[in-house]
Amino acid sequence: MSKQSKQEIERRLQLIDQILQLKSYVCPLDQYNKGEKIHKKQIAFHKSTKRNRWVFGGNRTGKTECGAVECIWLARGIHPYKNNKESVSGWVVSLSTQVQRDVAQKKILHYLNPEWIEDIVMAQGRKDSPENGVIDLIKIKNVSGQISTIGFKSCDQGREKFQGTSLDFVWFDEEPPQDIYQECKMRVIDKCGEIFGTMTPLKGLTWVYSDIYLNEQNDPENWYIHMSWEDNPFLNEQEIQYLSSTMSKEELETRKYGNFTSYGGLVYANFDEQVNVIDPFTVPKEWYDMISIDPGLHNPLSCHWYAMDYDGNIYVIAEHYEAQKDIVHHAECIKNICVKLGWPKGFNGKYDALIDSASNQKTLASTKSVSELFYELGLNVNTHVNKDMFSGISRVKQYIKDANGHSKLFIFRTCTNMIREIKSYFWSDKDIPIKKDDHAMDELRYYIMTKPEPKPIKPQKSIIQKDKERLYRQLRRQPWR
Repeated sequence: MSKQSKQEIERRLQLIDQILQLKSYVCPLDQYNKGEKIHKKQIAFHKSTKRNRWVFGGNRTGKTECGAVECIWLARGIHPYKNNKESVSGWVVSLSTQVQRDVAQKKILHYLNPEWIEDIVMAQGRKDSPENGVIDLIKIKNVSGQISTIGFKSCDQGREKFQGTSLDFVWFDEEPPQDIYQECKMRVIDKCGEIFGTMTPLKGLTWVYSDIYLNEQNDPENWYIHMSWEDNPFLNEQEIQYLSSTMSKEELETRKYGNFTSYGGLVYANFDEQVNVIDPFTVPKEWYDMISIDPGLHNPLSCHWYAMDYDGNIYVIAEHYEAQKDIVHHAECIKNICVKLGWPKGFNGKYDALIDSASNQKTLASTKSVSELFYELGLNVNTHVNKDMFSGISRVKQYIKDANGHSKLFIFRTCTNMIREIKSYFWSDKDIPIKKDDHAMDELRYYIMTKPEPKPIKPQKSIIQKDKERLYRQLRRQPWR
């Protein structure tokens, strides 16, 4: 056999091996959230229709997975929960080129079927071994027959490298500098595109905390979700226990739960927006209980309406929260909301409310106190409130979530200012809450302190426990022999 014939046979055998490998190849994207184990919070992220979505998650919670899959679904035009486009252009933004190669780029290549790749342009390395180099962009075959593009950027390139292009999406893998985030927001305007980020909040209270988590601008397109280790069904309990035992309390807050931390931490660290914040519903008037007010003129006046059901669960169902207005304006707003809710008046024909005892002081603009002015304007305010801060905080914590994990405080999603204050209420380095944006927190305490400590809910007994108790009772009824 000639040397040329031998080389031809070897070439054909290699080709056969390649064909067999392709036939046996199972794309990881086909296995994503399929089968018995489903990552519910990943699905919630993909289903959200908001244009600015963020996942705050600890390490190994599955946050990067959903970012990579979202990119490929959009590029391929196969997103199961959205209207797909025939061709899209997007960026994957990492903190550095090394992080890009080791994290985001690696995840994209993992979920991307090689048959879908039209071309790869490398910034560093060889295109026949993209996983070992740094990719500049990938051209992906869209199911429509057209071509989509995923480009890779790193924050260490500087803001100027993020200018000029119109995009359909941008994925931030970890928290970018604010100027790069703002620049990328400009890139998606032309195409009504979207931004999504997946990050562990290790830097503390940065712009992401104020702009996204607190949503101080009340952007209706903002959306976020927290992912913890318990949310990832592919982590076993032994691994979770091991990781937990190796970290401090502060590290656990960020790396396990994806929470923002500062100073001594959140005052109401047990507050869970997924549990304690609920969609509004028609509250029976029999549940209507009390109005609570923290007065303010230059600072916001905070007023909320509280209801309590027959099981002792408290509902915050409406709010008035406004600054730079006088008592007349606030009184009219409060009465208008009372009329809208059908709130009952007291025996004297006025609406009853709790208010900070500081309202008994006379203002510079009037010879009458704030409480007296409110009374004349139709609000019968009770200034005898319990202002013990630490007892009040302890009582509120019990209603947010008790030792057994049961919640008895629920806030309507429309009470945006109270929700924002709870999420931004931190201990200072002097072990007292920071006196900033705490107006709703004060009047929440005034109301909660009128209620008893919530009784712990006894855990339900299992069928085996009930059967044991039944057999024990039968045994005791039998006569002694």
